[in-house]
Amino acid sequence: MIQAIGLTSSPRKDLPPALDNVSFEARPGRVTALLGTHGAGKTTTVRLMLELQQGRGITYFRGRPLHSIAHPSHEVGVLLGDVPGHPARTVRGHLRMLCAAVGVPASRADDVLEAVGLVSLRDQRLGTLSRGMDRRLGLACALLADPHALVFDGPTVGLSAREGAWMQGALRAHATRGGTVLFTTDDPKEAARAADRVVTLDAGRLVADQDAADFARTRLRPRVAVRSPHAARLAALLAKEARSRRRAVEVVREGGSRLSVYGSTCGEVGETAFRHGILVHQLADEVGDAGPSGDAEGPLSSDGLRGTGSLGAEVRQRVLAVSEPGAERVDDVRNGPVSLTSAEAEATEEGADPPAPVAAAKDAQQRSQSPVASPEPSAVPEGSPDAGEATPRTPSPSPSPSSPARPPLSAPLPAPSPLPPPLATRAAPSPLRPLRYELHRITGVGTGYFTVAGVIAVSAVLCLLLARTGHTPQHYLLASWPEELPLPPAALGAGLLGALAFGEEYRHPALAADRGAVPRRLSFLTAKLAVAAITALLLAGLTVGCDAVLLHLVYGEELTKVPADWLSLSVSWVSLMVGCAWAGVLAAGIFRSTTAGLAAVLAVPIVVVPVVRKALEGASARSAVGFPGRLRHLTLVQWPFGIERFIAGALKAVAQPVGGALMLSLSALLGAYLLTAVRGRAR
Repeated sequence: MIQAIGLTSSPRKDLPPALDNVSFEARPGRVTALLGTHGAGKTTTVRLMLELQQGRGITYFRGRPLHSIAHPSHEVGVLLGDVPGHPARTVRGHLRMLCAAVGVPASRADDVLEAVGLVSLRDQRLGTLSRGMDRRLGLACALLADPHALVFDGPTVGLSAREGAWMQGALRAHATRGGTVLFTTDDPKEAARAADRVVTLDAGRLVADQDAADFARTRLRPRVAVRSPHAARLAALLAKEARSRRRAVEVVREGGSRLSVYGSTCGEVGETAFRHGILVHQLADEVGDAGPSGDAEGPLSSDGLRGTGSLGAEVRQRVLAVSEPGAERVDDVRNGPVSLTSAEAEATEEGADPPAPVAAAKDAQQRSQSPVASPEPSAVPEGSPDAGEATPRTPSPSPSPSSPARPPLSAPLPAPSPLPPPLATRAAPSPLRPLRYELHRITGVGTGYFTVAGVIAVSAVLCLLLARTGHTPQHYLLASWPEELPLPPAALGAGLLGALAFGEEYRHPALAADRGAVPRRLSFLTAKLAVAAITALLLAGLTVGCDAVLLHLVYGEELTKVPADWLSLSVSWVSLMVGCAWAGVLAAGIFRSTTAGLAAVLAVPIVVVPVVRKALEGASARSAVGFPGRLRHLTLVQWPFGIERFIAGALKAVAQPVGGALMLSLSALLGAYLLTAVRGRAR
């Protein structure tokens, strides 16, 4: 069960909050729809529930708030908009990466791919998927950890009728298995058809919390859909006749040649069109949204139109035309003009739905435009890559104006969409789980490979140019570090790779379902730091090795001799590379940007080093001159395995201005990251 209590968003300046004291429940085994127009507060509600946005109120998932759940993805599956993932990553690679993140076997990725019908697209890149396939992948990501609840924000927005019906069937299947389903929509008909309970929002406030049957009876209104090339004239005539007869008839112009007529019937609208010789292309009954009320939505305007209510009267759904039993409806103009008989006129006065008379077409081309209602989504053949292996829930036809708008709840439903089998056992927490995720993340796209190749190429060119001038020391030459640059290309590349570790998470938040764009867990931070250090070590070795080989081939052995203090130089080089990589990781995690992470790496030699030098060189009563030498004397103690040499090299690197500034920056960044992590958990 999901219990949202007093959800209120933080106000911005003098504006009222986008959401004000909203409380509702979504029960297990049922589908709950959160309904509202654009700007009503649906997305804000979902983000407050998932603790992705600051505000007041609390949401309980089976009695526990989300921040107290150790692994939120095991409790709630989330889909907010498009699938959050790098567009260059493959479908299967993305799912396997998430399997490592949530702690489920890698074979679970194949199970969910088969369930959502994406087996044939497992090697496709995320950036090449269509809208429907992207939503199927989002459902697969949400179902990976076999959560109890599903929370989807607009799961059918932009989908075709068939794809939308398939998604609704999948949500229904999850509820049938005992899960809790909550989704948002702005289409009242979709809410009435796909949900068991409808929670209606308007301007950030809760206005209704009803069963779907009550919602359909009280909030949906029957209407007549009309398409005519003379829609404005027909609207004016219908409004004029309504005023003369003192009847509450609303005529809503929906753009182009389409009208929606509330409070009338097909027979009355068709008779008016026939009497005045107006060509009609379509005349059909529909079930629309709440639309304008019959007596309190304002007077008719001069053009015969009336203002709409809070939910709006514009139809966003296809036409659902039905024929009443015992009545023959004329829905096209191919048979020429049709007049009302006396029996039909009596039926009209009694409120029945007689056949609709329409004007004759003027030419054969116009007569060929018969009004055909949009077909209902049919069952998709098994194994179809376009719609998966599920049979969608076909919506029931719209009722007549005299009958309730909600289809009978006892109507038989098609078989629900198949879902992946539930997890028999939960994987025990493992320290290698974040490390496996990070390895999948860094090897799944080509950004890291291109960065390493670019760094090696630039370093090789600089190495040859510096060797030709003959003014660069050997250790700077092997590192391709011109004295004019604050850092060598390899250090900048290591910082960029480290910044991508968190920067890609915020740009393409693969872990969005696990509470927040990036979970601020120390386990994930440790994994990112470890992988960044390994990557920096590989990049450092490749750069020096390639430069040495190139210098040997071009200039001979003179420039590639091993220096006497090679150990301390190696420690300094490795420390610089790892420090730059870690600075990129921490800065990107704090500022949520790859650019900010790389900027923090550049700030060390440009900003921090001059400040440190100025602080050390300033006038003072005592000086720390000789501190590196005294530290070096401490390492004369006999350490096992010659560790004192490595310690001496590390102390020498720290004693240098760049090394000291880098250590100072890393300490500040780590403290800031831990502070933000603690603050995020306290929230």
